[in-house]
Amino acid sequence: MNFIFSTGSLYTYSLARCFALAAAAGFDGIELMVDPRWDTRQPEHIHALTAQYGLPILAVHSPFSGVAGWPEEEAGRIHFSARLAENVGAPVVIHHLPARVDMVRVSLGPQRFSFPLPGINGQEEYANWLEDGYAQLQAATTVKLCIENMPARTVWGRRLNAHYWNTPDALSRFPHITMDTTHLGTWGMDPLAAYERWGEQIGHVHLSNFDGREHRLPEAGVLRLDRLLARLARDHYAGAISLELHPDAVGAGLDDDVIIARLAASLQQCRLWTDAGR
Repeated sequence: MNFIFSTGSLYTYSLARCFALAAAAGFDGIELMVDPRWDTRQPEHIHALTAQYGLPILAVHSPFSGVAGWPEEEAGRIHFSARLAENVGAPVVIHHLPARVDMVRVSLGPQRFSFPLPGINGQEEYANWLEDGYAQLQAATTVKLCIENMPARTVWGRRLNAHYWNTPDALSRFPHITMDTTHLGTWGMDPLAAYERWGEQIGHVHLSNFDGREHRLPEAGVLRLDRLLARLARDHYAGAISLELHPDAVGAGLDDDVIIARLAASLQQCRLWTDAGR
């Protein structure tokens, strides 16, 4: 199995710096998060970084929202992401489930709260495209389109499902899935149980832990990621496993040596858990 670094983990850093840190920490490749940085969607620059650091692009994450030069609508961005993935040699494109309602997020000190916006219907047009046009795009591209399970949003102490098809059974209607472990944690779900439900439909894994906050280091939280990785190894899972972390978990803003040490320690732990399953 290949352990790769999501450039979204350090989205305020340049793409070149993300590559340099990932290489120093010992990752096998990169998950390219397409975002407002022009570097993330310019193939010639990406090819140059891949050659310089010896890190292939093993996944492309479609942007969360509009970026300059790309379509505004979600379906168009997924089309462009698939084209970019083909250009840079990535076998997988990751994209999100459509939102049923728009959410506003408010920060109060270290805590963040989500609230639904009344009367806003979310991404109904995108949901309709997933029903009517998605299969045609998958048939027309060589990359695997992997739709991602999404987190619960807590409103007044209660979990809210803000996305279409965001249950293990409903999500299984799609041929390929990105299993995000911290998102499962927000629902109180065991990632191993989700893996057993989805099985070979899982084409990509976003690995991070959950401690009440999302996207923690794999060894720092309540989720038993050791059991998941051991099982993936035993089942000869062939996809990539991407450490998709929050910048504060990585140590964004600290000395690069601190960031590299954190990432290297997490990577070593993941590989030890994987070896235990072989």
